[in-house]
Amino acid sequence: MYVPENFRLTDDILIRRVIADYPLAVFTTCGEDGPRITHLPLMLREEGPDLVLYGHFARANPHWKDLLIPRRAVAVFQGPQGYISPDWYATKKETGKAVPTWNYVVVHVRGMPVILEHGAGDRDVVDVQTDAMEQPRDRPWRVADAPERYTETMLRGITAFRMVVDDLTAAAKLSQNKSTADISGVRKGLSDAGADALLDVMPQADM
Repeated sequence: MYVPENFRLTDDILIRRVIADYPLAVFTTCGEDGPRITHLPLMLREEGPDLVLYGHFARANPHWKDLLIPRRAVAVFQGPQGYISPDWYATKKETGKAVPTWNYVVVHVRGMPVILEHGAGDRDVVDVQTDAMEQPRDRPWRVADAPERYTETMLRGITAFRMVVDDLTAAAKLSQNKSTADISGVRKGLSDAGADALLDVMPQADM
């Protein structure tokens, strides 16, 4: 991914927040017939010194077969994003020299995905993902709440995998290259547009 240096995101807390808050990744491998893409919710975990992504395919999706041959894959997590109007810039009012752009946060995670043991591995991944998604609820649902035989049947319909992260690149294009006045204008424009998620990660005008 091309990332201008002033847009390179190195804030580990924000990177993990993007993955946790926007877990539906674009998961891409390259098979014999070219790139293959599936949209999958993925979960990032720390395991000793490693960061590891976990997820699962529907077994009916042939994409999982690409993982039988060792090849690196990439998972793309798209965080807050939105259109930035030139009308929001103080510069536009002063000189007219302003153009539209798009602000965004994105994380690319690469590694070698490996299929987990069918059965126990599938259940572990589903438990971890479900617990993480349900955790904010007052009465979290657990996989164990479903009838065991029903759960076993459903698990036979998936293929779980893990991917140790060997490269992580993140970009946050958030008007860092603009003046304080322009950033202030962008923040007001986003606020007026109700773009709270993007506004929340934008720099303050006085930074």
